[in-house]
Amino acid sequence: MLKQRELSDCADLFELMQHQDVYPYVRQKTRYFDEFLFTTKQAIEEEERGELVSRTILDEFDQPIGTISLLDIEGHYGFLGTWLGKPYHGKGYNNLAKEAFFSELFFELGFESVFMKIRQTNIRSQKAAEKLPYAFCADELRPTLLEQLNTGETQFTLYEVSKSSFHMYIHGRELETVYEQQLEA
Repeated sequence: MLKQRELSDCADLFELMQHQDVYPYVRQKTRYFDEFLFTTKQAIEEEERGELVSRTILDEFDQPIGTISLLDIEGHYGFLGTWLGKPYHGKGYNNLAKEAFFSELFFELGFESVFMKIRQTNIRSQKAAEKLPYAFCADELRPTLLEQLNTGETQFTLYEVSKSSFHMYIHGRELETVYEQQLEA
């Protein structure tokens, strides 16, 4: 489902990123393949320095279909950036990728919270964030951070996934599985 970023995936990812329904929402926009190759190489180097965490999202055939990253890391916090190629929208890949990524961030790498700043004009992403059972709108909980994000023309809604909310979600899902197994026995 997820793997380390590799230059060998760039051709497929670059092509997927260029779609008009994807490109406006990609944080590191590149118009040319060489540019995309360069920014991917930079991301790999930044991860080696602990400045970000970035993964390639794979489909069930291990083909690259998007990326998911933790950016702007400060201490045990960072901002999520993710995109999927248009052919993969609405097929459940985003939720699977987020669960795998959050598990790595919280339980292996020791992060405490992940923020998602979503443009108020990006209704699709806002609805997707609101469907995540472990995410919550943090506009009122983090007013200072929201104010820092909304200084420019683009206005954002702030969502948060805390380690504790994600852990409760995972634990609840495990209990549900045990309960279902007991019912079947």
